[in-house]
Amino acid sequence: MRRILTLAGWRPVIGLPGPGDAVGVWGASPIAWRGEVLARATGAPLLRIEDAFLRSVLPGRAGGAPIGLMIDDLGGVHFDPAAPSRIETILSQDPLDDPALLARARAAMARLAAGQISKYTLHDPGAALPEPGYALVIDQTRGDGSVRACGADAARFGAMLAAAEAEHPGAPVLIRRHPETALGLRPGHFGPEVLTGRTRLAPDGCSPRRLLEGARAVYTVSSQMGFEAILAGHRPQVFGRPFYAGWGLSEDRDPAPLPRRGRALTPEALFAGAMIRAPVWFDPCRDRLCTLEEAIDQIEAEARAHAEDRAGHVGVGMRLWKRGHLNRVFGRSRRMVFAANAAAAVARARATGRAVAVWGAGADPALAAPGIVVRRIEDGFLRSRGLGAELVPPLSLVADPVGIYYDPTRESGLERLLEAPLPPGGHDRAARLIVRLRETGVGKYNLPGASPDLSRLGARRRILVPGQVEDDASVRLGCSGVATNLGLLRVVRAANPDAAILWKPHPDIEAGLRPGAVHASDLAGLADAVLDGVSAAAAIAAADEVWTMTSTLGFEALIRGLPVTCLGVPFYAGWGLTRDLGGSPAQRRARPDLETLVHAALVAYPRYADPVSGLPCPVEVALDRLASGAPLPGPPALRLLARVQGWAMGAVGPVWR
Repeated sequence: MRRILTLAGWRPVIGLPGPGDAVGVWGASPIAWRGEVLARATGAPLLRIEDAFLRSVLPGRAGGAPIGLMIDDLGGVHFDPAAPSRIETILSQDPLDDPALLARARAAMARLAAGQISKYTLHDPGAALPEPGYALVIDQTRGDGSVRACGADAARFGAMLAAAEAEHPGAPVLIRRHPETALGLRPGHFGPEVLTGRTRLAPDGCSPRRLLEGARAVYTVSSQMGFEAILAGHRPQVFGRPFYAGWGLSEDRDPAPLPRRGRALTPEALFAGAMIRAPVWFDPCRDRLCTLEEAIDQIEAEARAHAEDRAGHVGVGMRLWKRGHLNRVFGRSRRMVFAANAAAAVARARATGRAVAVWGAGADPALAAPGIVVRRIEDGFLRSRGLGAELVPPLSLVADPVGIYYDPTRESGLERLLEAPLPPGGHDRAARLIVRLRETGVGKYNLPGASPDLSRLGARRRILVPGQVEDDASVRLGCSGVATNLGLLRVVRAANPDAAILWKPHPDIEAGLRPGAVHASDLAGLADAVLDGVSAAAAIAAADEVWTMTSTLGFEALIRGLPVTCLGVPFYAGWGLTRDLGGSPAQRRARPDLETLVHAALVAYPRYADPVSGLPCPVEVALDRLASGAPLPGPPALRLLARVQGWAMGAVGPVWR
């Protein structure tokens, strides 16, 4: 909170206010009166601070840090109608009919709905939902400032519940507890005595959005879920005086009038004022203020990590050097543990309710145990600034519960994403990502290298042929014909006798760490130039097209607009975007455009971990880290181990050669 305030121009200090200072208080908390007294005594303005309406995954009392604040320099607070607040002023006076602003509002509303994102996004997206048709009653925590501000008490909550039961005879009445009540942190207003045959608690794990979508009516005193109900198409019954009441979008049943709120608003205008204009949003990874859209990007990343990791994982097949990093990525909610083999991992997962995390495409029959979630872990496609073989930890990892992207013999989670429609805003987001990737040249490993001088090749068509590690799983599983670098070069030369062929060895092979080297004597007549020490981006920029077995460099070439011919079946083949000489899996029926492929492969499929903040992050943050020249932090022990490995390689020679 201190950092957000400072970035917003309010530097928090302790002491008496001087000229130009304000006195800051938290909302209308029980101790806010001290700041109010100080402000009156000194004549300093009062600054009220509260959480924004999109806050965090976990509540603050459970450790969740806010991603946005409402900073009210009018001295009001959004949930107290006794005095004008900044948000009320915006909603009553600002021009909220600007087409561009409303378009942003609609787009953000759609994203929040599709992602089931609420103020606290700690629900389980897969939780069982109650049968629709119920009246939904929203409970709140006792003593909450918004409850006290409208003069509500236990009797008001009782009257609200009675109204819901009376106005919907025969229908179920579900009480939705506040997340802090569900976690045992603060009591609510409804105890077990109110539960009857048709009045019961809503399941705590359910997404608020899904609960709202199944409700026939919504009842609230002043909960933010009343605002979310409006966004979901409801006209909520409101028994308090929250910020969203009085604008013609709710049935206001508090007897106290709201004379300052005579303006009629649409849900989009209400959202624009409350979510775009009023709050200050914070990017915790890049340590700067940001837009609502960027805040949603961050919350999506954190919510996905919490949802997938909340039960914990038992890891198997994980090398020792990877385990610390894997725990930093997948062990934030519940620490990851490791087992010696698949059978032991399944047994421990069954005993503890965890999922099993296995590295790569391991096919141990023990993993096919009923009732056990198995996630296959692999590096993502924007990996690092350096090689995994040199123990550089990845910024991106995939955790696939279906298959794995480089195994075309069975379905993968990536294929399911490509067969499904894009989420709201997905196409535009991917288009922006493509532009940024082209501008920065960021790819999988992002190694430094010189640009090649190919002037001697003349005007011939230039074909880039990327080498691969020949025992790599993508080659073993995705190549049924050509499966060696030498074989690849021979096929390319035979099919293109007049072209200039640019051979780029794989970085792991150049470093002498993995098999697949092609000796200089074999390159004669096959390659016109060898791009040793040339970066992937520079190699792609020098080429007119790419021929590959299954290299990720083919995907990077597609992003940059080059034609790609595949002799194997990489994850990006078989969708109509490449020339596929290695066949196409039957399950790849969709014909996505490039933006859809990029969104699936770089936004929706991988998980990203910011090496600076340690937080789950969106792809845009990872791209910024890889594009910058700043050193990326890594565990000191791994840096030392990498140096020892490099010294040993230099002493004994390239082991695969």
